[in-house]
Amino acid sequence: METGEAAVGMRVRYPRTGTTGTIVSLTVEGGETFAELDTTRLLYRVDQLVPAVNVGERKEGALEDTVEKIKKEREFYSGTGFQEAISHTDQSCEGGG
Repeated sequence: METGEAAVGMRVRYPRTGTTGTIVSLTVEGGETFAELDTTRLLYRVDQLVPAVNVGERKEGALEDTVEKIKKEREFYSGTGFQEAISHTDQSCEGGG
């Protein structure tokens, strides 16, 4: 993110740790611009931050994707290939070590 893009009240994320928060203040130290986040009260270099996606925007379609994944898993586990593979094991869960 460019220094001019950052503003107090903006939701941002620090990708290295996944920390997300709202900028509460901007500070210039040693020629670098830092943003203080409300969640940690720590300073982060503005050029290392990215705009955060709102929770509502990110979750659109997530439920449908999850339902599709569950359907595919059910089909796989009820299929003959998986059932046959299970029948060839004694299911003792030995580690062999």
